[in-house]
Amino acid sequence: MMDLFAHEDLGPRNVLPHSGIANFFGAVLSHEGADKALASLMSDIEWRNDEYNFAGKHIVTARKIAWYGDAPSHSNQRRVFPWVPALLELKELVERTCGHKFQSCLLNLYHSGEEGLGWHSDGEKTPVASLSLGATRRFVFKNKADKETLEVQLAHGDLLVMEGETQDYWLHRVPPMKSVKEPRINLTFRQTA
Repeated sequence: MMDLFAHEDLGPRNVLPHSGIANFFGAVLSHEGADKALASLMSDIEWRNDEYNFAGKHIVTARKIAWYGDAPSHSNQRRVFPWVPALLELKELVERTCGHKFQSCLLNLYHSGEEGLGWHSDGEKTPVASLSLGATRRFVFKNKADKETLEVQLAHGDLLVMEGETQDYWLHRVPPMKSVKEPRINLTFRQTA
């Protein structure tokens, strides 16, 4: 497994060796700015446990989620809330940094390293910008064809933007890390809600 966690300020670099683009920008917030954003989101977001059906069972996760976006709505699938000021500021920072515009954000709250997210690909063909706040966590890619894996350590304030063919050819996950006791919020800015 390749380890790609160096944080030199070299500008964005594609961490995928082929078949996609995952531009790692490193820290886009100061430590103080990231602390302020984390505290604000912990208190201002309408967090809910993630729920889904799998193999005929209704699953409720310890990990919490929330959707925010330009067009607030409510359906059986999800409720999309209007942007709160701290989240809108982060969206604008991410847009300036990576050059893409986003209409929604899925937030994930991992209370500690005991919570993770299994292998998956996002359904979007458009860019997904992932901003990490809080505890440093491993973010692992696995190629769907040859099973090659590589890892990026996402630290407090780091930005990773997946685009191009990434979702077609790569899975990704956030594995549990029981040694991590602090929370992490991951914001995934998207072009659809």
